[in-house]
Amino acid sequence: MAEYTYKYNPNRSAEWNYKGPKWKLSRSKIDFFFECPRCFYLDNVLGTKRPGFPSFNLNIAVDELFKNEFDKYRKEQKPHPIMLEYKVEAVPFEHKEMDTWRDPFVGIVHKHEPTGLVVSGGVDDIWVTPDNKLIIVDYKSTSKEGKIDKLGDSPWEKQYTRQLGVYRWLLEQNGFEVEATGYLVYANADKALPSFDNKLIFETTLVPVEADVSWIDDTLTQIKDCLDQKDLPPCGEKCEFCPYREAAGKKLQAIHFANKK
Repeated sequence: MAEYTYKYNPNRSAEWNYKGPKWKLSRSKIDFFFECPRCFYLDNVLGTKRPGFPSFNLNIAVDELFKNEFDKYRKEQKPHPIMLEYKVEAVPFEHKEMDTWRDPFVGIVHKHEPTGLVVSGGVDDIWVTPDNKLIIVDYKSTSKEGKIDKLGDSPWEKQYTRQLGVYRWLLEQNGFEVEATGYLVYANADKALPSFDNKLIFETTLVPVEADVSWIDDTLTQIKDCLDQKDLPPCGEKCEFCPYREAAGKKLQAIHFANKK
């Protein structure tokens, strides 16, 4: 069998671009807009995405194991031990659409009428309280020192807060009542052990996150304006791709014009 070789394609099919029939504004694309409006525009309007990078397969494995574990308690309609440990009165939510809502290519969907944007997001999990309020939950895994019991103010952690906010907003737009506080089920691998022994030892904690939705309507309006403009949007303040493109382009042009003389 011939070895599969991935080749970067700089030109996406137009049906997956903005205004194409298959285009949606995913939760990750909203974060992409925050990171760099110019790269966001190049991707969604012009159809040239950033080069990809390998998947974090260990994180994906932890997510799958969490899903299997919580599904067991979902089927039994009993609280998971971490809910009991942190005194969260809830059980995993049982709903006919759960598999669809957890599918990253489908997710929870809502059309934002003021902008016409179709917004989607694939949630990791949803819990439900005794009074039928939903709780947004996302699985995270990492390996760093100390106990993870709260979020800091790093770009990643700000992204997690927006992430839960989008999921809350999507569910509320679909008619559900959702708690303002969501949770991260956080698995932190201990890398200070004396040996590997073919296993990782995790400490799992429950981190509360205020799932703010107040920013979403204004942000969707800004995204709509960005997508519809004819000029290139500004670069993100900390974007590494825009300076790379500019520097590489200038140096390649310099060689091109030098060789034409």
